[in-house]
Amino acid sequence: MKGADFCSCTPQEVRELIRQGKYNLPTPGMAKGHVQANLVILPKDWAYDFLVFAQRNPKPCPVLDVTEPGDPEPKMIAPGADIRTDIPKYKVWIDGLCVDEPTDIIKYWRDDLVGFLLGCSFTFESALLGAGIPVRHIEIGSNVPMYVTNIQCKSAGRLSGPMVVSMRPIPYTQVPKAVLSTGRFPAVHGAPVHIGNPAAIGIKDIHSPEFGDAVPIYDNEVPVFWACGVTPQAALMVSKPPFAITHAPGYMFVADSLDSSYAVF
Repeated sequence: MKGADFCSCTPQEVRELIRQGKYNLPTPGMAKGHVQANLVILPKDWAYDFLVFAQRNPKPCPVLDVTEPGDPEPKMIAPGADIRTDIPKYKVWIDGLCVDEPTDIIKYWRDDLVGFLLGCSFTFESALLGAGIPVRHIEIGSNVPMYVTNIQCKSAGRLSGPMVVSMRPIPYTQVPKAVLSTGRFPAVHGAPVHIGNPAAIGIKDIHSPEFGDAVPIYDNEVPVFWACGVTPQAALMVSKPPFAITHAPGYMFVADSLDSSYAVF
């Protein structure tokens, strides 16, 4: 069982499966044509710092929705949903360290928590597939590989850290088409930030991602890297806020919004 097996489900059906504990795997390919989102939850005292961090780093941290303090409903992109239960796996952070990876965060919820839903590159994968471009991790039913780079984000208040990128192997002849296809979606990371040599952005071993799963790269392909919404998790490790919650990388929030609604051309 993998996310692509649920490509024809509605977002509401996907969230209900997750809420009931009937699906606990990565979400690529689920509810095809609908937006998937990264999640960052911080106490209200840290929320403004993160909002500015996201504004200064829109490639890795494009904000799609922000919840009211203590309210788990993302009213803009999924009215009626609950960010405490509707993601397959979460990460709970204390002083920059991950201390738990629960399947819901009911017991951790507080009245001062603010949720940020950030654009995810899974959203533009429908455009890649529609253009005839292979998406390897969907093909093989794995998670997308993600890497910490030497590209430093612009700091904001108490938050700083490196950019995280996701990688998809693209046939050399289809790289221009991949750039154009994803560049249509700036609200979900947009065009790649790097093409080719991984070492140029500080990646020592392309076969050992910090997050997600390694995927094969064939002889006719080049690694292409997009800014990734796991970047805030790298910032949490560096900046060490006393408490935070995120999604687990690759285990996303499936929203009601259509992918096409974020295309700019």
